[in-house]
This record gives sequence, structure tokens and C-alpha cells, in this order.
Amino acid sequence: MRAAPAWIDKVHDRDKVEQCIYDVAFKPDGTQLIVAAGNRVLSIYVVSYGNMASSLTGSGGLVWALGLWSPEQKSVSKHKVSSKITCCGWTNDGQYLALGMMSGVVSIRNKNGEEKVKIERPGGSSSPIWSIAWNPSKDDHHDILAVADWGQRLSFYQLSGKQIGKERQLNFDPCCVSYFSKGEYIVMGGSDKQASLYTKDGVRLGTITEQNSWVWTCRVKPDSNYVVVGCQDGTIAFFHLVFSTVHGLYKDRYAYRDSMTDVIVQHLITEQKVRIKCRELVKKIAIYRSRLAIQLPEKILIYELSSDDSSDMHYRVKEKICRRFECNLLVVCSQHIILCQEKRLQCLSFSSVKEKEWIMESLIRYIKVIGGPPGREGLLVGLKNGAILKIFVDNPFPILLLKQSTSVRCLDMSTSRRKLAVVDEHSICMVYDIHTKELLFQEPNANSVAWNTQCEDMLCFSGSSYLNIKASNFPVHQQKMQGFVVGYNGSKIFCLHVYSMAAVEVPQSAPMYQYLERRMFKEAYQIACLGVTDSDWRDLATEALEGLDFDTAKKAFIRVRDLRYLELINSIEERKKRGENNSELFLADVYAYQGKFHEAAKLYKKSGHDNRALTMYTDLRMFEYAKDFLASGDPKDTKLLMKKQADWAKNSKEPRTAAEMYLTAGENMKAIEIIGMHGWVDMLIDLARKLDKAEREPLARCAEFFKKLNHHGYAAETYSKMGDLKALVQLHVEAKHWDEAFSLVGKHSQYKDDVYVPYAQWLAENDRFEEAQKAFHKAGRQAEAVKVLEQLTHNAVVESRFNDASYYYWMLSMQCLDIARDDGEKKAEMLEKFHSFQHLAELYHVYHSIYRYMVEPFSSNMPETLFNLSRFLFHNLTKDIPLGISKVYTLYALAKQGKALGGYKVARHAFEKLHGLRIPTRFQESMELSCLTVRSKPYHDSEDLIPMCYRCSTHNPLLSNQGNACVNCRQPFIYSASSYEVLPLVEFYLEGGIMDEEAVSLIDLEVPRTDRKTPRWKEMGSGGILLLVSLSFSSWPYEDPFTAKLSFEQGGSEFVPVTVNRAVLRSMSRRDVLIKRWPKPLRWQYYRSLLPDVSITMCPSCFQMFHSEDYELLVLQHNCCPYCRRPFDEPN
Repeated sequence: MRAAPAWIDKVHDRDKVEQCIYDVAFKPDGTQLIVAAGNRVLSIYVVSYGNMASSLTGSGGLVWALGLWSPEQKSVSKHKVSSKITCCGWTNDGQYLALGMMSGVVSIRNKNGEEKVKIERPGGSSSPIWSIAWNPSKDDHHDILAVADWGQRLSFYQLSGKQIGKERQLNFDPCCVSYFSKGEYIVMGGSDKQASLYTKDGVRLGTITEQNSWVWTCRVKPDSNYVVVGCQDGTIAFFHLVFSTVHGLYKDRYAYRDSMTDVIVQHLITEQKVRIKCRELVKKIAIYRSRLAIQLPEKILIYELSSDDSSDMHYRVKEKICRRFECNLLVVCSQHIILCQEKRLQCLSFSSVKEKEWIMESLIRYIKVIGGPPGREGLLVGLKNGAILKIFVDNPFPILLLKQSTSVRCLDMSTSRRKLAVVDEHSICMVYDIHTKELLFQEPNANSVAWNTQCEDMLCFSGSSYLNIKASNFPVHQQKMQGFVVGYNGSKIFCLHVYSMAAVEVPQSAPMYQYLERRMFKEAYQIACLGVTDSDWRDLATEALEGLDFDTAKKAFIRVRDLRYLELINSIEERKKRGENNSELFLADVYAYQGKFHEAAKLYKKSGHDNRALTMYTDLRMFEYAKDFLASGDPKDTKLLMKKQADWAKNSKEPRTAAEMYLTAGENMKAIEIIGMHGWVDMLIDLARKLDKAEREPLARCAEFFKKLNHHGYAAETYSKMGDLKALVQLHVEAKHWDEAFSLVGKHSQYKDDVYVPYAQWLAENDRFEEAQKAFHKAGRQAEAVKVLEQLTHNAVVESRFNDASYYYWMLSMQCLDIARDDGEKKAEMLEKFHSFQHLAELYHVYHSIYRYMVEPFSSNMPETLFNLSRFLFHNLTKDIPLGISKVYTLYALAKQGKALGGYKVARHAFEKLHGLRIPTRFQESMELSCLTVRSKPYHDSEDLIPMCYRCSTHNPLLSNQGNACVNCRQPFIYSASSYEVLPLVEFYLEGGIMDEEAVSLIDLEVPRTDRKTPRWKEMGSGGILLLVSLSFSSWPYEDPFTAKLSFEQGGSEFVPVTVNRAVLRSMSRRDVLIKRWPKPLRWQYYRSLLPDVSITMCPSCFQMFHSEDYELLVLQHNCCPYCRRPFDEPN
């Protein structure tokens, strides 16, 4: 830091008596300065020239009060204070005022004069506060107040009164404290007759000026480095502070001083920065590899990197040399520091031991570390007398490299240590060969120079606001740039402009092209590696390729990722390995790739490769030029040319011409592709009819285009010509021409699966699931058929279509029966599923009526029917309840109809069961009411509802543990599939050895017997009630052999089936026997009617039993069986 006086003046009164300068203040724009001199004089100066513009006279007198005024107030408000006010200052936002008092107290008040904070200094009244100042920095989060007292201390406080930092001890009585505009420095003066510069933390940096009397005031001009000082003897002095740059550079690391006490190390490549706080004035900086040296007033700090990583920015203290040194230049090496003081160079170890000293014959103007092993580094030294020396730190004898007549300003040595660049005092850059001492070249207008660390023959120098780049002996390339060149690494040039260092990316295009002009491809490639544009890389690659420098061209094309040229180079290299060495042929291939076709053709012809020229021109559709190379008249070449011409016609959007040319050349497939793509059906069918049936590939392609163009008749004709029946079937299937497909399958049954499976899938896609299921079944795809049915069944249950669910379960059961018949391995599994599905079909058939009764407002079923249905269903819901069936609906229907028909016991039982279930809200009220009212009824069921077993004549309770079987003989009841009344049927079984066909033939014999029609049951009427009374065996005039088989052991817990022999079968009448003729592997089931007058009808498809009248009525309504939906007119 250096202070240059701008102007000095002395203030006198009218009697020429010197007046003490108590205070000064700048106008906000810095153009004028007002000075308070003595007790009554105010002078205004023009800052630029130091001339007094005017003088004012003030009034005297002591004031022991604080007065505050604002534009909102009409008068000045005064506030009493406890001590004399010596100084004051507003915060940056103008909200608070700090007062410094003679008593050593700092009072912080708001703008209304109210005291908010009181700071009492340790010295009290013996240390009056003589100056305070608020830091104007906008970067700090808190307002910082600097306080200087005559206890010779400088302290810092926050607005809250909290002290920050440590108290700084001064060696004088401070009279004034002033901040720079941005708050980075403090100017302070006082009894030491000096104005000094401090950091914002109170660290003294240096003296601005020394005067002959106390310095009472000092101020900094707004937004500048100018300081004005006022003294006891009336002196006003205006100084310009010049801050010198303290920095160091090594390759891509740059260290510089910041805020006078900090060092910032910047990585110029990665732009990383690290700040090292020294808290003292930084005088010199040196950096080398992993070492950093910082000279402070009383010591030198040596830092080192914490790791060997090239991008590491973490420095740690390695050594401290606690000595005061005076030097002009500082250099650091791996194990030493070098101090330069005028002619003397001293080499000190990090432990402060002086190891070497060199005395030069002239002043040292430039010094630089040029590398070397640790402890043996070399220094490049330039002297004022023009001598340039090389010094090794372990060698006491300097080595003279060369001597010139002019003083040295800047030096640098090339990477190979063969060339030396020197900038002298006349701004001339000279380059020498170190070994021969020869001057290679020189350039004017240079102030600094640097060799490229990655390229031996490149250097750059700066001067006259230009950057100059020179490669080898080529002319200099210039571009505009401000500052000094201090380093050159690859394509980056490190430039120092004023106080900032920048890495400038400089393209190396100009020197690269200079090398290319001389066909120095390898050197040009080295330059390009430093940094050029993609177009420059392509130019280098092209020039090297034409120069047949394939190695350089390959590297350059890899840079631009041009695979096309890389393939060419690889092919040429392979040919060279096989022994080819015809450079003209290689160059012809290069010209062809570059589009220089005529030059390539000439070289092909010259090298005797006419066929290559022909191929090139035909590929380019230059048929006129190609004909020049058909002199031999080779038919193969002529055909090749014709095919190429056809390709050209196709690509030239003349497809009909191209197709005709392909047909002429015998390329039928290509012609078919063009004709088919353009939809010329007439041309395509003519071609298909002309083709021989042995030409299957062209015919198949014609058929494919016919299909695509929806001309299925032509496609069928083509497939028929080929004899491809499978493709013909597939054509009909894809076109959904099912009648033609079925007709073809009728003649060729081997394609049954190819037709019926897609047909079934098509039906399923069109929501014709039942037909789809039958089609799958017809195609023999039992698994698909069952899968469709299972999905249909599930959907029907989910959608509450329980009648459909019943039908689908019945169909599923029959499918399982078919599979059991055809597949012996799955017989047991399928039979089990058959019985399960039959059971589910009957349950959903019954639940359909109950569900409709519960959810619909009206029901077509009689109460007795609903009662029978719900009772039957309840007996079958003792275990797992099938999906969709509601036990609540079933029990509620049973209870409701039981109550209505007099079955009060059943109703009460059902209501009790309902209490354990969750009842829908809409039924709760009516259900609770019915439950209450049924309790008022007798606890028994009406005798009219009691079912009777036709085998043992036992009256069964309405609800029993046996379910739908007799509680006495365990004989299962046979129910009508419409009303679910018990039918007068008893199932009987055949004795062993009797086959179904024999049993039917025996029954059909019908042996006549007397009094055959005598019934076992007799009808008796009493009180309007019809009763069936069983006649005793003794009163029967003729004993039926079947009746004897009905007997069983009383009290047995096991069911004893009715088993008949041949004699009993002969005694039966065909009209009394119903037979369920199940398909194999099931046996037939036989039932004997015990009331022949009761007409019973059995569906021949599903074998469900009905009262004949009910069945006929249902068939008339639905035109089919209500259970299996067999059409009425379908034959058995």
C-alpha cells in the first residue's frame, strides 16, 4: 500500500492564526469537502483541486443536550444527557443513533431520542469516547459499531451492545475513526501524529501519512481510495491510496492477496477457490507445486497441500519462520525459500537456516522457479544489465545462459529447456536457442511472455492490448486482450488484468492451419489437441487423409466421430496389410468418399480398376458416365446396370417404369413389391397368372398383397394355384368368411382346429359366448370351452343373473362329464367336478326365485313354492355358501312364507338364525316386527306343510338334521324342479351283474298280473282335506314285489338303498319307471313312481323331474326346458 499526496492546504482565521481542524465531511457525490476549523469557521473545498470555494462563520458556546429533528416535526426535540457528547453516528438505515460521551459511555438511541442500549466501557470517565463509526458494509448481517477511546483501545459492538472480536490495543490516543465506503478498511488518526490504515477487524496495515501535529479528523472520499486528513496545526491533506498487487502463480494455481490480510488460492482450471485468513498484513506470496509461502510483517508461513491430488485445494501449515525479513521478491521451492533483495539472493531452509547466498553483478529484475527434483530446483534469474542466469538451489555457482545488451523484464523457458524467451525493457520479445545462443526470432510490443507447457514450439506474449500467439517460425496470430500474460497451458492462457486473474480459452486454429499449409500433419495434430473447433478437426482429418497420413487422419476422425471415414481408413489399412501399396487407388477411394467423383474415376482408370468406376457411377445413378466403362459388353455388367437403373427409377418416384424394368431384368420379387405397394391389382393378377406354380415365393408374395388390398378372391385363386390349402384356410379365417372355411374343412378335416378355434374366439369377441363355448367344444379344445364357461358363470353370479349361472354350471358339469369320458387320467377329478357343478346348478336355480322375490316388488311364485324353495335351499347351506347366495335372503323368505302358511315353528327358527347375521337396513324394521308378531303364534307348524316319505310313510319335520332326506329311512327326497314339492318317487338300484340295457329290456317285458292297478295308497277326504293313507300289506289283494324291497331295518343310522333283482324288474310297468340315462362313465339312475296317477315329466336332457302340468306351462312360456334350456322341438 502506497499513499500519494494529491493536495495540501492550511486553514487560518482573519488574523492569520492557524485553526485546529476538528472535523471534515464529504458531499455525497464526493465533489466538495466541508471543513470545521477552530470554533467558528466552516470552509468548503473543491476536492479535485483543493481550492477553497467559500467560508462561513458559526456561533460559539457549549451544548449539554441532544437535539433531534425530522421533516415531520415543526421544532427540534431536545433530550438531556448525563455527560458531554464527543461524537455521534447514525446506522446505515437511519433508525438508530450512537452517542460517544466524555464519561466513557456509548448510548444507542432510536430516532425519537429514547435510549435502547447503553454500553459502559471499562475505563469509565478516564477513557472518554472520542470517535465512533458504523460499518457501511451491506454484506454484514449485523450493524457493527467501531468505538475508539482515550484508554488507547479500539473495540467493535453489535447494535444489541454485544462486543464482537477482541479489543485492539493502540499506542496513541485516537481522535478519529472512519470506514471506507464498502467497509473493508478503517482509517484512524490521533496523538501519534499519523493517519493509519486498519482492516475492518482492527489489524493495522500501515501508515498513510505522518504529520507535525495531532491528527484530529480523517475521512474517506465516497466510493474511492482517497483519504483526507485534518490536523491540530490547521493542515488539510488529501491522499490517494494505491494498493499494489501481491500474488504468485505456478501452472494452474494462482494465489493473491485479498483485503490485505487474506490469501486466496484459485485453481484456474476448475475455478475452485480457497481463502486463508492470516489476520496480519500480507507482504509477499510465493507458490510452487504443493508449497505456498506467505510473508507477514514478523514471520513467513509455509503451507502444503493435504494430498497429492491435482485438484486438491486444502492447505495446511507446514512450517513457521518467525523472523522479520526485508526483500523485494519471494520464491518458494520444495524445501527452501529464496529471498531476493536488490543484488542479493538468499536460500533458506524451512527451519530458517541460511544455506546459500548469491551476490549478482546487477539488480535482480526477474526470478522464476523452472522445476527440478526436490531440494535441487532450478531458478531462472534476469538482471538489469541483461544477464540471464540459471541457479540451482544446491549449487553455489550460477550458470550464465546468455547476456544481452538490454535490461530483462520477463523470462520463460520452454518445456524441453532448449529455448528461452526474453522480454526486455524496450518491450521486445526475443527467443534464443539456449545451446547455440542463437537469436531465433524477435517480436515487438511485448510486456510479458509464456511458453505453452504442453507444446514445445508455441508461446504467447502480450502487449499494446493484444494477445500474440506464435507457433514455430510462422507469423504471429493476434487477438484483442487486456492485461498481462503470466501462463500458457494447452488452450488456456492465464491473464492478469488489474487485480484479477482469468483463464482465457484460446482456440488454436490459426497455428494449426499454418502447419497444415506446410503438410506437417503430426505437428498440426499436436496443436489441435490443445483445443480447436470440430470444423478444424474435420479440416485436419481431411487434409491428412488426402496426404495419405492415415494415422493422423484416423485420430482426427475419431475426434469428430465420423464412422464413415473411419471405415474407409480401416479398409485401406487392411488392404495395406495384405500387400496393396497402390497410392493412386487409395487416393481414388478417398476422392470417391469426398464426392470428387470425376477425379476418383480418372485415378481408377489410371490404376487399371475400371470396374470400380463403373460401380461408383451406377451407385450414383450417373448412368451416362457409367456407359463409358461398358466397352467390354459383359452381360453381367449390362444386367447390373439395368438393375441399378431400375433402382434409380424407383427412387426417382417413377414406380411403374421401375417395375417394368425389374420384370425385364428378371427381378420378379422387386417388381411385385413395387406393384403391391402401389395397389395396382390388375397388373399384379396378370403377373400372378403368368407365373409358374413352381415359383412359390413370388406367388406367395402376390397373395399377401391381395390380402392386404382386400381382394380375397384373387388371393384364393393364387393360393389354389399354389396348392397351399393351409394358407387358403387361413385366408378365409382372417377374412371371416366362415361358410367357405367350413366348406373347406368338410373336405379336409385336418384343418378343423385352424377354423373352429379362431371362429370360437371371434364369437367370444362379439359377446356370443355360448356359441363360442360350443365352437371350442367342437374343435376339441375342452380347456378353452371350460374356461369360457367358468368366466360366463362367474360373471352371471357377480351380476346377480342366477338363472344364467345355474344354466352355465349345468353346462360346465356336462363338459366335465365329456372330459371324464374321453380322458381316463382325469376321470376321478372330472366326476368330482361334475357332481359339484350339478349341485351348484340346482342351488342357483332355486336361489334365482328367492332373489327375485326379495328384490322385486312382485313375485309370480305361489307362497307354497317360495316356502319349499327356501326350505330346500336352507338345508343345502349348512356348509360353504356359494358366491352370490345370501343366507339372509334365504332365511327371511323362509320365515316370511312360513309365518304366512302357518309354519310358525319354522318361522321362529329362521328369525333366530337371522339374529346372528348382518341384516340389510331396509329389512331391519319389518324383520323385527315380524319376529315379534310370530312369537304370538303357537309354537308348531301346520300339518298341511309336513312332508311325508313315500318309502316309509313317515311324516318328516320341516327342518331336520338330515336335510332333504327322510329322518326315518334316510331315503333322499325327489323334488319337482319347479315347485320343489316332494314327488312320489323312490330311487332303486340294480343288483350286481345286471346291466342297464338288460334292466330296461326286463322292465319293458311288463309281466301281466291280476289286479295290477290296486294302489298302495288310498285317498280319503275329510273336512276339505285330501289325505293319502297307506294301506297295510294284509289289506292289499296283490303284493307288489317292489313293495317288499321298500322295507328296511328300523332305527338304523345308515341309509339302505332299494336294490332290485330281475324278477322285480319284470314285475314293473314301464309307465311307472323313470330312468336318467346318463352318458358314460356314469351309471343310469332308476326311479319308481308310487302314485301312478300323479303325472311326472322328466327332461330328457338335464333329467330334472317336474309335475307334468308345471312343465308344460313353463315350456309354453319359454319354449324350452326351464332348467337346461333345451329347445322344445329338439329331438332327444
